[in-house]
Amino acid sequence: MFKSLLFFFLLLPLILFCQKDTIISGKVVSQSINLEGIHVLNISKKTGEITGDRGYFKIKAQVNDTLQFSAVHLEATRYVIKESDFKTELIFVEMKSLTTHLKEVTLTEYKNINAFSLGIIPASTKSYTPAERRLKSSKSGFIEPVLNLISGRTNTLKNDVGIEKKEFLQIKTSNYFERIYFTQTLHIPEEHVDGFLFYVVENENYARAMKDKNKTMATFLLSGLAVEYLKLKEL
Repeated sequence: MFKSLLFFFLLLPLILFCQKDTIISGKVVSQSINLEGIHVLNISKKTGEITGDRGYFKIKAQVNDTLQFSAVHLEATRYVIKESDFKTELIFVEMKSLTTHLKEVTLTEYKNINAFSLGIIPASTKSYTPAERRLKSSKSGFIEPVLNLISGRTNTLKNDVGIEKKEFLQIKTSNYFERIYFTQTLHIPEEHVDGFLFYVVENENYARAMKDKNKTMATFLLSGLAVEYLKLKEL
């Protein structure tokens, strides 16, 4: 009897911990570039949050809770929390863009025309991305760099640069490979293509191949990553 009670009291904290809500971190992925301000509602708990910059969000949840994502420019999406979600740093929720049909609209993109090619900015001038500019700014002056280092803001800005590079690589991948290549050649379901793009940019070998403009190697690596992704998602 004593051993049974002892076992129960030892197990009780674990039971209580499992019943408590845990903070879930995630990111909305979509073809839309506007991922800030998306409403994230935990229907089970009647609590809500909104996504921050680039679609990142945090919300309290537990296994089997249903999260609903909604925005005026995206199709409403629901996501049921699984036990495996608590073992990952981020959960990825795909949202489809609402399509608005326009009549007689023609868009022409000139990828080679920019401030450098037009001579507005010298070719030797180093260009910085928004995240790189924020990081560079945080290191200027005398007092501010020290304060940023102590507060942890410098590390946060460095992480932002890494995230931004992955997002640029995702866009570059979309430009290199047509969407039909992912659906018909790699057999990625249409509704999971955006999630797959976010998955592949995490691969260092693929990122290196794209940086070196080695499309042959990038294509080879995509085939293997597609198999991994389909198995991971059990699609």
